[in-house]
Amino acid sequence: MIILAGISILILFLVLGLPVGFALGVAGCLSLLMIAPEATVLGLMTEVVHHTFANYVILTIPAFVMMSEFLSAGGIADDMMIACNRVMRRIRGGLAMACVLAGAVLAATSGSSTASVATIARAAYPTMARLGYNPGLAVGTIAISGTLAIMIPPSIALVVYGILTEESIGKLFIAGIGPGIVTALGYIFAIFITIKRNPDFAPMQDAALADTNGNEVKQKGRVWPVGLLVFVVLGSLYSGLATPTEVGAIGAVGAFVLALSLRRLDPRSAVAAVGNTLRTSTMIVTIIFGALMFGYFMTYTQTTVKLLEWIAAADVSPYLVLSLILLMYLLMGMLMDQFAILVLTVPVTYSIVTGLGFDPIWFGILVVKTAEIGLVTPPVGLNIFIASSATGTSTKVGFKGVTPFVIVELVLLGLLVLFPQITLFLVN
Repeated sequence: MIILAGISILILFLVLGLPVGFALGVAGCLSLLMIAPEATVLGLMTEVVHHTFANYVILTIPAFVMMSEFLSAGGIADDMMIACNRVMRRIRGGLAMACVLAGAVLAATSGSSTASVATIARAAYPTMARLGYNPGLAVGTIAISGTLAIMIPPSIALVVYGILTEESIGKLFIAGIGPGIVTALGYIFAIFITIKRNPDFAPMQDAALADTNGNEVKQKGRVWPVGLLVFVVLGSLYSGLATPTEVGAIGAVGAFVLALSLRRLDPRSAVAAVGNTLRTSTMIVTIIFGALMFGYFMTYTQTTVKLLEWIAAADVSPYLVLSLILLMYLLMGMLMDQFAILVLTVPVTYSIVTGLGFDPIWFGILVVKTAEIGLVTPPVGLNIFIASSATGTSTKVGFKGVTPFVIVELVLLGLLVLFPQITLFLVN
């Protein structure tokens, strides 16, 4: 009954519109007061605040967010979109496929899905609209391309999972490479099939990128800035020269220097980039703080232990349990913020899954994949709302256009479950 009361308090706060981080924290404190003395709860709050803000790995989050913001402010991300279009535009639907390629490259330089969507929308949609692309396909492609940032390292979602489970963030990053590449190829396949079934969804041949007035974009589409940054960031990480936190700092400084050297970073855009970094990082850290408080409540009620005992007594197949957990993540992804889902559920599901003998790194990739799907599924598909807002189209059109990609995502999730080697072959 206590656990139901705690969950009910949390749901009530969420329904009332309280920010997710505060809802988790307040619900956790109030629930703990039902089963523990006030002094104990105050002590736990002090410990959680210290653990959250004194954790060296937490610095990885603002570092990667800042790298993404400087890339966007300096127009370097736009260059990548132009270069990818130059390669793909002779293929039918090539501009849509170029969005996926640009999303994959941008994902390798930052962990921000929202920044990727905004950048791709700004760079590609005016030309897609001018050439006669189906609005649903255009918005769906832009939204789904941004989700690659949540899987392809460096990924903030993988950092959060590593912090919550104390698993190696370096191994999680390496594990995300294979699924990230397979996912990008899956998106391109979805575009190919969609256009094959509906030839009028895309022009026979694409053209150079243009702005909203139809003027060709003047930037040259330099590849070397992003290529250099990817080489430095990933090279430092996988060679062991730097930790993920240090790599984030290197990437943020590198993006700032590149933007300055290309003379595209003015004081206003620099201040805006820092401000966006502070807002995003504060939101994520607040959610982590609140979820840790609620997690202590779950620990005090021994919910995880009881679930494991129930599963053992019921003699249920481990894969059935895993399937139910992933289904829960997919359903929650339709209703809640992805970071809130991670920090709220991972401490429980991680214990269950590892207790059943599954690999924790592999499970982390599966969880992030469900979060990726949640970014584009109704009613709270954040990437759809961002892409629709940036392109001036309705969310209904966006959700309809992203449907083929969601089907591909579900198929890929099944493949990752059936073939763990896709995830673990580089790690091993």
